[in-house]
Amino acid sequence: MIARLFRDLLPALAMLWPVAAASNPALGPAYGDNMVLQSGQPLTLAGRSQAGVKVVARLGKHEAGAISDASGAFSITLPAQPTSTAPLTLTLSDESGSTAYRNILIGNVFLCGGQSNMELSVSRALDADNQLRSAADDGIRLLKVPKSTAPLAQTAFAAPVAWTPATQDTAAEFSAACFYMAKSLRRKDPATPIGLIHANWGGSAARAWLDPQGVRALHGDDALAQLGLYVRDPYAATQAFVPQWFDWWRKADSWREPWRDPGSLNWKPIPKFAVWNEWTGTGLDTDPQANVWLRQTFTLTADQARGDGQLAIGAIDDLDLTFVNGQPVGYTFGWGVERTYRVPAQHLKAGENVVLIAANNAWGTGGFSGGPERLFFTTANAERVPLAADWDYATSAVKGVPPRAPWDANAGMGVMHNAMIAPIGPMRLAGVAWYQGESDVGQPDYDRKLAALFAGWRRQFGADTRMLVVQLADFGERRSAPGESGWAQLRSEQVKAVQGDTNTALVTAIDIGEPTDIHPANKNDLGKRLAEAFNGRALPMPERAVLEGGTVTVSFTGIEGALQAHSGLYPLGVELCAAGAGTCRFVLARLDGPRMVIPVPDGMAPTRLRYAWADAPIVNLFDGGGMPIPGFALEIAR
Repeated sequence: MIARLFRDLLPALAMLWPVAAASNPALGPAYGDNMVLQSGQPLTLAGRSQAGVKVVARLGKHEAGAISDASGAFSITLPAQPTSTAPLTLTLSDESGSTAYRNILIGNVFLCGGQSNMELSVSRALDADNQLRSAADDGIRLLKVPKSTAPLAQTAFAAPVAWTPATQDTAAEFSAACFYMAKSLRRKDPATPIGLIHANWGGSAARAWLDPQGVRALHGDDALAQLGLYVRDPYAATQAFVPQWFDWWRKADSWREPWRDPGSLNWKPIPKFAVWNEWTGTGLDTDPQANVWLRQTFTLTADQARGDGQLAIGAIDDLDLTFVNGQPVGYTFGWGVERTYRVPAQHLKAGENVVLIAANNAWGTGGFSGGPERLFFTTANAERVPLAADWDYATSAVKGVPPRAPWDANAGMGVMHNAMIAPIGPMRLAGVAWYQGESDVGQPDYDRKLAALFAGWRRQFGADTRMLVVQLADFGERRSAPGESGWAQLRSEQVKAVQGDTNTALVTAIDIGEPTDIHPANKNDLGKRLAEAFNGRALPMPERAVLEGGTVTVSFTGIEGALQAHSGLYPLGVELCAAGAGTCRFVLARLDGPRMVIPVPDGMAPTRLRYAWADAPIVNLFDGGGMPIPGFALEIAR
């Protein structure tokens, strides 16, 4: 099935694949000198040559060939190779010449993906100076994928990439969790080289990493169609998307439509042309997470209004939906992204034209980024009409983030997969280490998102690819009473996703976070846990909660030795809950070997059990091997 998938894609891929000098055969962009190829699995090599010629691949004593198709695309499969620390050369040849890839090792290859906690570099992690002094290891090879997004799957990265041996310099800006996983694996098995692929983007949502089939499974054909339409015509894609945005706004704003009636808003002159965090006394300086309307006008002659124009509004932090004369013309998410939108002639008029921007800021600074010289309207005959710096603004009472378009930079559907994962091609992997979820807190069905991600990676990298999922670290307010928690809910869904997959392991960071820092520095222990998980050590996982005779007994899998409550007689953060909301209460649990036993308080009829149910819980429950119990929720069986 996987081979057929890539065979079907080859004609489209060939149009984008880089070609070696003088048209010699070449592999896709993720292959190169110094790479590690996966041991123990057939090696799938996809690339491009001249059309209709035989391409032969040679690696050591093994050789295989294939005929390139009409576009020059080819796919060759070599037999599985044993682990090797001896450098090998892979040669591709056809009638035009040959291409050699040198200093290749055979071992285990990992993709390390997610958002900023997987992206966090060795230089920013705990004990960086000491760790970097011992970072050099020719048996660890590193590949860092450049950040980019695309509405459709690409076969080239946004910039050239290269595999490099691990040194103090190359490791410094590489993913710390990923690198420390490799170091731990190498300490246990120095005969197996490790290849690491770093593909991360801080703040990214899970759906940005879905492959096209995953997008279809979770969001339907319409989402894929809008992505394709955006490539052909961003204006038309905006028109297809905005009904969803309109519906959300109407419900959030008591059914008002400010884009149709700007006069209904309380307009004021902006204090200065700058991010609204600097608008002293407006309220946005102290609470910049807001929805704000921005307004400006420009004047056109009858001739200038006859043809389609282009509206440039600079960069808006974070998100905008922009209107001209009440008509939506463009949507963009991205705090550093310059916006230029096509404005059809039918939306223009001689005289005064009104630009209206619905801007949303969800984090940090908000509003205009840069100077007013970047804001102007360009007419069909290339005349530039400046937009002055004296804009008006109106703060909205609407809270929350409006719907995100399928092509959205940080939360678009598959846009990071398309630009950062798809170009890797059909390279076989030993595993994927995934640390993401902070951006999905408060959204439902994270377990379904993970299942779709797992399926997409295995379609591309091989059915045996092992998934390693990091459960979110503790971050946020410490709490002394039970309550609801979006972070805890997502952690519970991470548990559910892992338990639904037979080749997946959960590694929790719930005890090594920093409540005041969303980017905890202790990636050292996290990397060791990822290595243990890949090597097959059974990690603690909740199994079942049963009520019998006034006692709830909780069983676990993966417990080494017996459960232990560090620094006390009882585990902290254990809750029993009745059927209704707000019924959870802390309880004392007794530890009995690998089980937890909880007497039910008088008068309570518990239906659920929760553990570490807070954004930043204090945890002290570990197994005998020092592994923490992950945060979880269980229905209580009778």
